[in-house]
Amino acid sequence: MNQPGGKDRAKRDESFRADVVKKAERKIKSRKEKELKSVWFGLGTFGMVGWAVAVPTLIMTAIGIWLDTSAESGISWTLTGVFTGVILGSLNAWYWVSKESKHD
Repeated sequence: MNQPGGKDRAKRDESFRADVVKKAERKIKSRKEKELKSVWFGLGTFGMVGWAVAVPTLIMTAIGIWLDTSAESGISWTLTGVFTGVILGSLNAWYWVSKESKHD
């Protein structure tokens, strides 16, 4: 049974199928790229948080060591510097993470 316009309809159906397949493949590719970007974003954030805590801790520790060698007191300035550096670094990391999370 040949229906009028049967070839045109088959052609449209095939075109529709091709469009659906193309869009599905594009969606899958986009999801994979998004997952990869999120992995790199996570690693970047992890590194940024590490440096945000490490740098102030090292600076404050160095200042504490210098104070311990130059000033005679009963206070351990090195431990005070470590503690202060960790606190400042943690606040710094918290600030940057909250700032980055607002952009998403």
